[in-house]
Amino acid sequence: MSGNSLQGRTALVTGGSRGIGRAICQFLAEEGATVGVNYNRDSASADETVRLIEEAGGKAQSFGGSVNDPDAAHKLVADVEAAFGPISILVNNAGIASRGQSIEKTDPKELMNVLAVHAMGPFFVTQAALPGMRTCDRGDVIVISSVATKTLNARGAPYNMGKMAADAFAYTLAKEEKKNNIYANIVAPGLVDTDMGQRLMKATAGVDDLRALDAAMPFGHVCQPEEIASTVRFLVSPANTYVTGQKVFVDGGQSDG
Repeated sequence: MSGNSLQGRTALVTGGSRGIGRAICQFLAEEGATVGVNYNRDSASADETVRLIEEAGGKAQSFGGSVNDPDAAHKLVADVEAAFGPISILVNNAGIASRGQSIEKTDPKELMNVLAVHAMGPFFVTQAALPGMRTCDRGDVIVISSVATKTLNARGAPYNMGKMAADAFAYTLAKEEKKNNIYANIVAPGLVDTDMGQRLMKATAGVDDLRALDAAMPFGHVCQPEEIASTVRFLVSPANTYVTGQKVFVDGGQSDG
């Protein structure tokens, strides 16, 4: 990338304070985008993401707000637009893990909460951003999904259902907004070296350090947040002129056997 391929564009990354979201924020800022870093509770981590971007010469600001409430989602978008102008890059990254219970034992409140974040959140935030995005020369909406939509493992129904719904939303959006020069794509990571990934592997496999798995992973390492971010960076860049309505699995080919 040129280092200024996204100059003049405003980006909003939901759940941008840590992990994959932070890496995406940094990569977009490196390409010249002005970045809104969304967080729900962890304002300190969001401010740290902003600090890292500014130290590298980029421009960013943190914005609090829940994505799974329509009023809060619309306020989040309005706040970013008031600060930076219309959003032309929206990365729907905010997510939470489910608790690994069987369908029989899943708490209905957990199901509703996970679905609200993963399925309703992208819908509400994108809905709020679309009017402004349509005024831009180009728009990009990215949904961060999961390899779970391919494997659909047991004891993960809320998460599986939420991510599948988010994918359906993105595919539909791509068809509806193509006429407005808005691209919509899905990026689906496997296991990634993040706090959430660490918690998952500790709970399911007793692994305390993800990097201990490097030798057994594709290409000799656990996927890093930057590898997800680089995929997003391509999809929203001028280098992508013809890819929309697609899903890119970033898992080293593991889910293909």
